[in-house]
Amino acid sequence: MLKVFVERPVLATVVSIVLVILGLVGMKLLPVTRFPEIAPPSVVVSLSYPGADAETVAKSVLLPIEEAINGVEDMTYIRSTASNSGAGTVTVFFKTGTNPDVASVNVQTRISRAISAIPAEVNEAGITTMPRQSGVIMTINLYSDHRDTVYDETFLQAYAQINLMRPLLRVDGVAQVSRLGARDYAMRLWLNPEKLALYNLVPQDVMKAISDQNFEMAPGKFGETSEEVFETVIRHKGRFSQPEQFENMVIKTNTDGSVLYLKDLARIEFGATNLNSDNKVDGNPGLTLNLTQTSGSNAHDIDVAVREVLKEQARSFPNGIKYEITYSVREQIDESISQVQHTLFEAFILVFVIVFIFLQDFRSTLIPAIAIPVSLVGTFFFLQMFGFSLNVLTMFALVLAIGIVVDDAIVVVEAIHQKMHSTGLKPKAATIRTMSEITGAILSITMVMAAVFLPVGFMDGPAGIFYRQFAYTLLLPF
Repeated sequence: MLKVFVERPVLATVVSIVLVILGLVGMKLLPVTRFPEIAPPSVVVSLSYPGADAETVAKSVLLPIEEAINGVEDMTYIRSTASNSGAGTVTVFFKTGTNPDVASVNVQTRISRAISAIPAEVNEAGITTMPRQSGVIMTINLYSDHRDTVYDETFLQAYAQINLMRPLLRVDGVAQVSRLGARDYAMRLWLNPEKLALYNLVPQDVMKAISDQNFEMAPGKFGETSEEVFETVIRHKGRFSQPEQFENMVIKTNTDGSVLYLKDLARIEFGATNLNSDNKVDGNPGLTLNLTQTSGSNAHDIDVAVREVLKEQARSFPNGIKYEITYSVREQIDESISQVQHTLFEAFILVFVIVFIFLQDFRSTLIPAIAIPVSLVGTFFFLQMFGFSLNVLTMFALVLAIGIVVDDAIVVVEAIHQKMHSTGLKPKAATIRTMSEITGAILSITMVMAAVFLPVGFMDGPAGIFYRQFAYTLLLPF
């Protein structure tokens, strides 16, 4: 095979050009991440049981959900948590390589079988099933530091959900934008237990009265398809949005004709859905947003696009609201790519200097300088074909491979040059004879490298996925 390329230089040139073109295409299409995707996919089931403690949530809600989910396709294990605020979470882990979207649908199907065994209050509040995206690629802090107008965390959360999270989710490659300690605006009712006992009521009676009066409906029209000239649309006030409207809700009518209002039993305020967390940024009210990327997306491009969105949205921020990016994987990725670029540049310089000093021949110096980028750039095509990504491990492997490829190129050129001077052969004949002598040594070096790194590719589990890309990338340039 080596003799064919030596005797047919046009074929060798065409193959080299094709490899470079394919490598450039692969470089453009390769996803960019910090590390390979090693975390097993998981699906998170979130629910809320208002007024229940952790034990009640675990027994009445989490247990039937776990029994329904148990045994779903490709599942490995389940983990559940419950809190005294009534919140519950079931995390289902799956085998590595499982499609998280398909797993989420399978989990949702299993949960639907347990709906009848779950309290109605939980079903009304809603059960959320979402695939969890691992690997946060960016963390954004939104905070208020204006001395005259200080916005609280609840306002920042609502503002971010309406004006910031929506455009961020539209960025190509962003899988999820999650809020740390998420809270929304809500109408909070603080019931007085003494007054409840006085009027012989329990919290469920108050909740029933609120649900009977605070609802949405479509009442229809008057005069539709009739002989009347006009049709009248009937409108319903819908859900209440002001504390005064809740205060004037009728909870109970006494036997003497008096009316008991909600304001007689409770203190009503417009506040946050939960008060379990308090987020501060440099002592100021703040909000933390974590961004995760979809599988196969480019983290560098996502970072650039997100910064453009933040810059655009910051122009319309209320006075006193600012943002800062406290973490981004782009820094590590850029550093890794920079190291490869510097190493490649230094390798070119060293090859030119060493070969030219010792051989005193510009033509001999030019040969390894061309061979090195062909082998390295062509590697990106095979990385794309194997489903790898540009990450810290593959970049580190390329840095090591550059040194080995440079060493092999110098050895081959010097051996051919020495054969020409010692025997007087022409370059073509000297190349054929030299390669017949040193091919075994070069193949031995390659086999030793393969014997060291190839077995790593057969490792199972997260460790195998983590190191497989490093090992194969190191071997591909050869």
